[in-house]
Amino acid sequence: MTIKLTWDKAEDIGIELYEANPDMDPLQVRFTDLHKMVIELPGFADDPLKSNEPKLVAIQMAWYEEYKEGQE
Repeated sequence: MTIKLTWDKAEDIGIELYEANPDMDPLQVRFTDLHKMVIELPGFADDPLKSNEPKLVAIQMAWYEEYKEGQE
């Protein structure tokens, strides 16, 4: 991956999370677990303390969109 992932790149993070966990329903993931999953992604290069609930919601929704498309 050549994209540097940051908290503001919700769509890119959502795609990465879906590719790493295609069978996991993002709506069942707690924010504490989501935070951990994001900061462990290869290419994630942001301060782990800069996350907040709106950013995690945006990531979760981006991941959910990928998940829904994969279920069709």
